[in-house]
Order: sequence, then C-alpha cells, then structure tokens
Amino acid sequence: MKLLIIEDNPSLSDNIKAYLSREGYVCEVALNYRSASEKLYGYKYDLIALDLMLPDGNGLDLLKTIKGNWPDMGVLIISAKNALDDKISGLDLGADDYLPKPFHLAELNSRLKAIFRRRNQQGETKVVFEEIVISAETFEVRVNDQVLDLTPKEFDLIHYFVVNQNRVLTKQAIAEHLWGDYMDAADSFDFVYQHIKNIRKKITAAGGEDYIHTVYGLGYKFKKE
Repeated sequence: MKLLIIEDNPSLSDNIKAYLSREGYVCEVALNYRSASEKLYGYKYDLIALDLMLPDGNGLDLLKTIKGNWPDMGVLIISAKNALDDKISGLDLGADDYLPKPFHLAELNSRLKAIFRRRNQQGETKVVFEEIVISAETFEVRVNDQVLDLTPKEFDLIHYFVVNQNRVLTKQAIAEHLWGDYMDAADSFDFVYQHIKNIRKKITAAGGEDYIHTVYGLGYKFKKE
C-alpha cells in the first residue's frame, strides 16, 4: 500500500513513516499544503493520512481537491482539531475516517488497513486468485495453502498485480507504486524485473502457476491464460 502522510510536525510524520514502513507500507511525507499538492499531482497513492492544520493552507480545501480529482484514494483525517464540526465537515467532503490526536500508531495502522480493505476488497480481508490467497490483515500470501517467504516489497507487488489483474502495468507504474518519488533518482527499472523474477520463482516453487505475462514494449499483465 502506498501512503502519503500530510502532517506539518516533522517528528510525528517521521514516527508515522518509520512505524508504517515496518508494517509494509510505502510511505511519503508532505509537511505542508504546497508539497502535498505537488506529490498528489505527481504520483498515485492508495491512502492519504491528512492533518487539517497545515501552515500554508486548510486541510479541508486539500480534501476537496483530492476527492475532486482522485475519488478512489482513501483518506484518513488525523488532526488535533477534534471539534464536531471539523469531523462532520471532513466526512461530508468524502473522508473515510477521522482519528483525533493524540493516537496510538497501532490504531492508525488498523484504521488505514480498514479503509484500504473497504475500498479495494469490498470489506474482505482476503483477495483470492486461483490458488493464490492474499491476506491484507496479516500481510501473508499463500499458494496452495503454503505461506510464501516474501519481502515487504514482494508482498506489495503481488497484491498490486492481483488487484489490477487483466490490466497492463508499466514498469514506471510498478516502480512508482513500490518506491514513490525515490524513483526520480533511479537509473533504470532493473530492480522491477528482479522483483518479478523473485515472485515468479517463489510462486512456482509452491506449485502455483506463473500468471505474470510480459507485454513487450509496455510492461506486465497478471492474468490466467
């Protein structure tokens, strides 16, 4: 899951990023309204953690922009402004949930995962494709009931393929999904090929089929023949 943390407190945003990165998220941080806008227009995110109190703008205005342009992005408001009208305004504008500060990082994680499940898996905790079963709750992938030994990036990539089955995913899209704006410094997409090679090897070793098909000149498509 790719998450944009919009929070002007550097200490809090760093703590959130460190914790959720260990939980398997791909995290990016924007410390103000302007930076958040630039990242939103430059990259695609699954989830947004949005503080309402930004030094150069109103978080509710940013929420309007998000929902007007990217309605499929899940938004969790995190703000010290816990007045009822702010909560109602945020939810009325399309936010998925509201978590007042201070909060425990474990609860933040649980709420973000719940939003992701509702938006991408219709509330289900598992995604099933043929013999492959993916659990967003435990970050496990099973093939023929055998748990694969995956890195966080490999898990994220398999999940990305399965929820986008039958769609062509370019190397650029895959790279940005896995690494976000760190891709700006990359010289090539060789690491994408390496991740895909590792996934194929692990799935087939567990007796699964290789559903990742190369679309020459474009990218990859996850589908059943």
